[in-house]
Amino acid sequence: MFQLLQAANPKPTTELTYTTPFELLVAVILSAQATDVSVNKALARLYPVANTPAAISDLGVTGLKRYIKSIGLYNTKAKHIIDTCRLLIEQHQGQVPADRKSLEALPGVGRKTANVILNTAFGQPTIAVDTHIYRVANRTGLAPGRNVLEVENKLLKVVPAEYKQDAHHWLILHGRYVCTARKPRCEKCLIYELCKWREKSGRSSA
Repeated sequence: MFQLLQAANPKPTTELTYTTPFELLVAVILSAQATDVSVNKALARLYPVANTPAAISDLGVTGLKRYIKSIGLYNTKAKHIIDTCRLLIEQHQGQVPADRKSLEALPGVGRKTANVILNTAFGQPTIAVDTHIYRVANRTGLAPGRNVLEVENKLLKVVPAEYKQDAHHWLILHGRYVCTARKPRCEKCLIYELCKWREKSGRSSA
């Protein structure tokens, strides 16, 4: 499965715009229940003005809201980001920590967000399970589970070591563009022959 995904996309990465671990952290916090496109548009306005913990902290919650108000749940997200900036300054010298415990102690950062940062910013072979990956893992039979943690643990066991670094990106992109929730594009699926989903459509529509 991963050989096929790798052949089609040798170097997958996030679709969120960032240049530093901190910029990625803010982007991932904002991306909860929002599209990457909407987040990138907001960050294109924010980052030229403020893209460090100190600069964003200086904006304050009200100032930050002006840049991210187009994103869902922006009130809560603005508060989380400002609080996170202050903690990074007070406890981590303004740097994003590279360990799970410290990341999950930041406001607005749960296990999924921590996994994204550890994987994408720091190159650790973690797998963050969002709704797309949860769906793909269960549909295909790759790592079926009743909740995201169960799916994550199974993925860490079944994904070969050489593919773990990029597995998160391959699976999320596959779920976002091919194995979609409502109308999966089975006729375009690279891993169709390996998929165990009983409801998958035939190839006749290709």
